[in-house]
Amino acid sequence: MNTTDPAERRGRGRRRDAPPPRTGSGEIEVLRGFLDYLRTSVAAKIDGAPEPQVRTAAVPSGTNLLGLLHHLTAVERATFLGEHVGDWQATFRAAPTDTVADVVGRYREAVRGANEVLDECTDPAAPLPRARPGRPAPSVRWALTHLIEETGRHAGHADILRELIDGSTGR
Repeated sequence: MNTTDPAERRGRGRRRDAPPPRTGSGEIEVLRGFLDYLRTSVAAKIDGAPEPQVRTAAVPSGTNLLGLLHHLTAVERATFLGEHVGDWQATFRAAPTDTVADVVGRYREAVRGANEVLDECTDPAAPLPRARPGRPAPSVRWALTHLIEETGRHAGHADILRELIDGSTGR
């Protein structure tokens, strides 16, 4: 029998959880390894999520899976590429015409661009090499730590929202 009750689907859609990454011993290597691990996890959580549930709010705040990844795309671009965001709340809403593939693709492209910037960074205390008029660039260390916190927090939200949608769990 097909059911949409999450409690009855428990056990379906379970994925084997992936352990944290083993990285080199350098500070930037470790931080980038954990950030990439979280980036991959959150994109996988949203990739393949069904419409219209992927954009349907499951909590009173209005948070939805597609909006979370749309927001994380803006965070990556603002932090590593220096893009200006005028309204952070608006970044939690994907356009009605955006598909899951569109949003996941834009996120992965933002991550690629961010990683190209990070590939040039060797000193964790140095400022990120991005131009942002009127604001000093944060240190590489701060930016990586911030993105680990931001991505990890929203990956947890995505875990819960995806499980509510179709019972999928794990990374």
